[in-house]
Amino acid sequence: MASVSLPAPAPGRAELLRAFEESRTGVRGLVESGVSTVPDIFRHPDPYASIPLAPPTASIPVVDLSLPFPAAAAAASEAARAWGFFHLVNYPSADSDYPARALAAVRAFNELPPSERAPHYGRAVDGGVNYSTNVDLYNSPAASWRDTIQVMLGPNRRLDLASRIPAVCSDELLEWESRATAAARAVMGLLSEGLGLGAAALEEASCLEGRVMACHYYPQCPEPESTMGIVPHTDPGLLTVLAQDEIGGLQVKHQDEEGRSCWVDVKPVPGALVINVGDLLQIMSNDKYPSVEHRVTMNTREEPRVSIAVFFSPGKRGESALYGPLPGLVSSENPPKYRTFTMEEFFGTFFSRDLASKALIDHFKL
Repeated sequence: MASVSLPAPAPGRAELLRAFEESRTGVRGLVESGVSTVPDIFRHPDPYASIPLAPPTASIPVVDLSLPFPAAAAAASEAARAWGFFHLVNYPSADSDYPARALAAVRAFNELPPSERAPHYGRAVDGGVNYSTNVDLYNSPAASWRDTIQVMLGPNRRLDLASRIPAVCSDELLEWESRATAAARAVMGLLSEGLGLGAAALEEASCLEGRVMACHYYPQCPEPESTMGIVPHTDPGLLTVLAQDEIGGLQVKHQDEEGRSCWVDVKPVPGALVINVGDLLQIMSNDKYPSVEHRVTMNTREEPRVSIAVFFSPGKRGESALYGPLPGLVSSENPPKYRTFTMEEFFGTFFSRDLASKALIDHFKL
């Protein structure tokens, strides 16, 4: 399911990007200015034409945490192996207020007046929080129609992190962090058990400790057929816990039994989270759990789409902390498919390429 790396950005694009960045108000600022067409830096050539859509009845699996642990573990493992994605229902700390309150708070920040958003805009991550458009804005040939608040939650968390998150959404995002982490702990237990390693294997490998939250806001688009919300990509980390509103737009690439690929709509399910396998879990599971391409399409509705993804990865980041296929999964009959590496090398490789490239996981193959 590897994707093809896109061509380099066109000459002169850098100047257009700098002018856009200097506005400090993101894609939402373009909408506020009244643009009637998508600016060239956001135009994708025929973005939706390559692979067909699945029938409307197709759907990712559902894993119910109210089932007995063995049954839930079997369901999660099968969903991860076959799809790399599933809906999670009846997860720990679920209630009617969250994630709805967190999603509403993200929307509230993005709909503040431009003068109140602009001071938060920037790409520096050393403060633990940033608000910007597209993490790969300068590496990709075409930008996507979204703005993001990114919060670095661990392993090296700033003591003053709460005060650095915009006040309109700080309390709600930190509350959602604790709830998403509880859900991730439960899922890691299921997936570890499904590998035959016991429920604690991934958590003992510090996989709950590295946490980054990305709060995406996809404004109304004047030409939804000309751009994308997020280009096809895989997530780099171990596991992603996603909360999305009712607008929809997330699609997962899936292969049927004949090997034919199609895009499957991940329709919002009330009360459910979306869980997906990241590149690092594909490596650590020695290809048992695949990291699957997904994208966000632009919708034709007037309402913006809002989602919050929490990406989990190992917290041990020293030179002596090496990662690769888990020892309990490799043998002479099932040799490792990937070499070992540090998290510094892993994420350094990720940030050196554009989001659409699958070269990250290929870089570590034996």
